[in-house]
Amino acid sequence: MTTQIDKSKEQNASIILINDKLHFKGSVEGNAPVSIDYIPPHGDNLGYTSLELLLLSLSSCIGSAILTFLRKMKKSIADIEIHAKGIRNEEHPTGFKTIIIDILLKSPNVSSDDLNKVIALSEEKYCPVWAMLKGNVAIEVKFKIN
Repeated sequence: MTTQIDKSKEQNASIILINDKLHFKGSVEGNAPVSIDYIPPHGDNLGYTSLELLLLSLSSCIGSAILTFLRKMKKSIADIEIHAKGIRNEEHPTGFKTIIIDILLKSPNVSSDDLNKVIALSEEKYCPVWAMLKGNVAIEVKFKIN
């Protein structure tokens, strides 16, 4: 009998090397694999870089929290786009010093106050990716509601 892992408590990921440079295939059980690589000359630019995946992870974490809370507030969401830009340190380690999150929300009944409230909840308590970056990376959030 196999034991089911509670994904809210434990998550597992694996990567395997695909070539003789830095191209990996990464997977999490039950999901399609992703291609992870680095820019030339170390890699062949055949997939996402680790920092690009971090931007996607933060964006989807914030987006999930925002949508969950706005929906609980009975708000209608026609569309949401989140764009993330990471500004890297110039010296090693060249991780992000700043991440700018730009949220474009289409809704007939979400106010700026509503969105500010749910963004604050995301930052303070409900987005674990943000919580892990906090104190290490400046995160700026901007938004526009149409």
